Amino acid sequence: MLDFLINLNPVLQALLATIMTYLFTMAGSALVFFFKKTNRNMMDAMLGLAGGVMVAASFFSLIAPAIEKAENLGQVPWLIVSVGFLLGGVLLFITDKLSSKIIKNSANKKNFMLMLSITIHNIPEGLVVGLAFGSLVYGNVTLMSAFMLALGIGIQNFPEGSSISLPLRRSGMSRSKAFFFGQISGIVEPIAGVIGALLVLKIESILPISLAFAAGAMIYVVVEEIIPESQTNKRKDLMAFFTLIGFVIMMILDVALG
Repeated sequence: MLDFLINLNPVLQALLATIMTYLFTMAGSALVFFFKKTNRNMMDAMLGLAGGVMVAASFFSLIAPAIEKAENLGQVPWLIVSVGFLLGGVLLFITDKLSSKIIKNSANKKNFMLMLSITIHNIPEGLVVGLAFGSLVYGNVTLMSAFMLALGIGIQNFPEGSSISLPLRRSGMSRSKAFFFGQISGIVEPIAGVIGALLVLKIESILPISLAFAAGAMIYVVVEEIIPESQTNKRKDLMAFFTLIGFVIMMILDVALG
């Protein structure tokens, strides 16, 4: 099975990886069939863990390879990586602001805004995974690090799915409809993943800035959403420790096994 995955085209690998991240969203949304509310501590611990994985992945799987590739291509590493990193964060900032304006007059503003904002920021998350798998061709990223990057995004997608479906259910929507709207927010990730992989494969020179862009988008999500949400827990010190554990897990997998 592993040999089969290794020998696949990077675009297909990216598609399979982002289908996995989508399935995490679907699984989170499916909680609406079993619970009226979810265990807060478990959700916050998962967010903390995912945040640590994503921070480590941003450096070890994205920024470090971006610097190395920029040097090999004769580019100015600090400039290319800085620009790409900031552009990734700016994209997430703009999409968050746009989502707020688009649904300003909606009757179900809160629930719809949550669904739309998660759907929008799932697009660059899918691109992140696609860029990582597309980069495998150039040897700057390992299959293990690309997979762990996708897994980190998938883990944080789980509570996102439930954060849409459960409030919709509480507002009176049927379980099946609440599940549908919860899981549909993640369907954009496989599409964006394929686009990201194709983009990198076609134009090697954009690889450094693309990797840095993905890192910027990841860090923005972690700082703006994941860590603040996990730190609302009463045991925020424990949640912070889960973030450290996530970072260490990703670092070991990338450095020792990559």
